[in-house]
Amino acid sequence: MRLNRKISLWLGWVSAGVGLLIILSLVFLSYRSILFFKNIGVKVKEKVIKKPKQTYTVAMLGYGGKNHEGGYLTDTMIVAHINYKSKKALLVSIPRDLWVKLPTKSKEPFSAKINTVYQLQLFPETFPDVAVKEYTKTDKSGLLKKVLKNITGLDIDAYVAIDFDAFETIIDTLGGVQIEIEHSFEDKEYPIEGKQNDLCGKNEEDLEELEKLATESVLLAFPCRYETINFSAGTNFLNGEEALKFARSRHSEQDGGDFARAKRQQLIIEAVVNKLLSPLYFPKIPGLMDKLETQIETDALYQDLTTVLKQAPQAKQYQLKKLILSTDNLLINDLSADGQYILIPKKGTNDWGKIQTKIKKLTSKAN
Repeated sequence: MRLNRKISLWLGWVSAGVGLLIILSLVFLSYRSILFFKNIGVKVKEKVIKKPKQTYTVAMLGYGGKNHEGGYLTDTMIVAHINYKSKKALLVSIPRDLWVKLPTKSKEPFSAKINTVYQLQLFPETFPDVAVKEYTKTDKSGLLKKVLKNITGLDIDAYVAIDFDAFETIIDTLGGVQIEIEHSFEDKEYPIEGKQNDLCGKNEEDLEELEKLATESVLLAFPCRYETINFSAGTNFLNGEEALKFARSRHSEQDGGDFARAKRQQLIIEAVVNKLLSPLYFPKIPGLMDKLETQIETDALYQDLTTVLKQAPQAKQYQLKKLILSTDNLLINDLSADGQYILIPKKGTNDWGKIQTKIKKLTSKAN
C-alpha cells in the first residue's frame, strides 16, 4: 500500500511538473508569437470590444525573392476564406496570367497580369501612371486587395507573402511533408537557381542566335540552365527542396501547366496546415518563428490571427473546398494587345460575375 501511495504521489508530481511545463511553454509561445508577429508586420493593437467577425479572408502570395529572375512576381496566389459560423473553408487559386484592369492617374485604360500587382505595390515607380498610392495610403496592400475583391467578391482582410527560401524553411523545420501524388510526372525544364543568365559555354556574340533557338527549345539553347525532376504517383515524403520543386514545376508533359501546378500547391498547403495543427509539432513552432522573421511579410491584425488560431482544435469540423480558376471552368485563353498570353473570364475581360457567383455558392451555408 505504501509503495502504491509513493507511486501515486510520484506520478502526481510528474503530472504537475508536466502541466507546469506546458503552461510555461504556452506563456512563452504567446509572448514569443507577439514578438514574431510584430517583426513580420502584424499590427498588434489594443483590444477593442466589438462584434466578432464571422469570416476571415487572406491572400497567400509566393514569389522567388531577390536572388531569382522576376523576384517579386507572384507565381503563386491563393485566396483562403474561412467562415467560423458555417465551419467552411475555401482555397481559391488565382492563375498568374489572369488579365486585370488597374486604376491609373491619367484615367487611361491599363491592364496587366495579376502576378505583377504585388511588385507594383513594392516598386510603384516602374509604372508611374498606375494609381498605387491612391489605394495604399492607409493600407500598403490596398491595390492588391482591391484587385482580388473585384475578382472574387470577397473582402480581403490581409495578405501573407513568402519567398522560396521561406517556403523551404517551413517544410524542413516541420520535418518534411507527406503528399499523395495522383500522377507520376517528369519535368525536363526545371530552372536551376542562379543559372538563369548562364550562356552554357557560349559567347556573348552568340546570344542573339541562342535566343532565337530558345523560342523553339530552351533546352537546346541553354541546356545548363535546367535540370530534370521526377515525381512518382502514390505517397511521397518531401523535404523543403523537393516540395518547392513539386509546387513550382510547370513543364511536364504528364502534369504540366499553371493549373496542374496550382492543384499541387493546394496539396502542399493542406499538408503544412495538418502538421502545424498536430501537437507533435508544437515544440517546433518557436524555432520556426526564429527562422522566418526576415523571410515573411504580412499586414494581418494580431486579434484576427488569434481568432484563427483558436479555431485550430476544431479544424476537423471544417469542410474544406477548393477552386482552381482555369480554362476547365471559368476562364479562356487570349492574347493582349501587345501579344502576351493571358487568361480572361469566359464572359469577357474584367467580367468577374460568374467567378463571384461560383465563390459565393461554395461559401454559402446551403452548399
